[in-house]
Amino acid sequence: MILNLISGPRNISTAMMYSFAQRADTTVFDEPFYAVYLSKSGAQHPGREEVLQAQSNHEEVVRTMILNHKSSPILFIKNMAHHMEVMKNPFIDNGVNIFLIRNPKQIIASYAQVIEAPVMRDIGIQYQYKLFEQLSRQKNEIVVLDTGLVLEDPEKVLKKLCHKCGIPFDPAMLRWSKGPKPYDGVWAKHWYANVHDSTGFAKQNTSERELPQKLQALYEEARHYYEKLLPFSLKA
Repeated sequence: MILNLISGPRNISTAMMYSFAQRADTTVFDEPFYAVYLSKSGAQHPGREEVLQAQSNHEEVVRTMILNHKSSPILFIKNMAHHMEVMKNPFIDNGVNIFLIRNPKQIIASYAQVIEAPVMRDIGIQYQYKLFEQLSRQKNEIVVLDTGLVLEDPEKVLKKLCHKCGIPFDPAMLRWSKGPKPYDGVWAKHWYANVHDSTGFAKQNTSERELPQKLQALYEEARHYYEKLLPFSLKA
């Protein structure tokens, strides 16, 4: 079984990956299409050259690696929505698609700490909504998770998520050890400081950052898509 997490950036996507990595029946892949995105988009992200050296930038090579995975019953893939936007085929066949959304005000304020002038493509929410609509028309299995609701009651929401995916809940999913993980992408040193300091799901103090005024218009546009997806999210 493939669980395909489609997340915006500056979310709890890495914590979700760590959570599933605690399961004995699960292997996790961290943003396997990142080099594809960097190569096709030309985006100048921190650690760009390291990522391009560490991963294949050929979409079909990465897809074949995913589909040939046999080492565990469950494969959890942490994907960024904006990475998938440049792909010929953004979907993983026969997988459960899990959309992880977050209030874009928090995403943009956090993202601006690393990328000075984020744009809508960076936020990912517009493309998440486009993919959600496309999958809905095809009647594929879709789950929506909102970060705020997950953090209200992680155990309850994770139990609902596992039920939706047709797998048993494992209490081990609620805790992990501090520090870097062997399955982190090479970009972890640029982006994962908070989650490396965590041992479970918890709201970060940085989630209350002020939104820079120059990014207010981007937030208003992104909020439109977020509010369309939020009613479909699993409730705590």
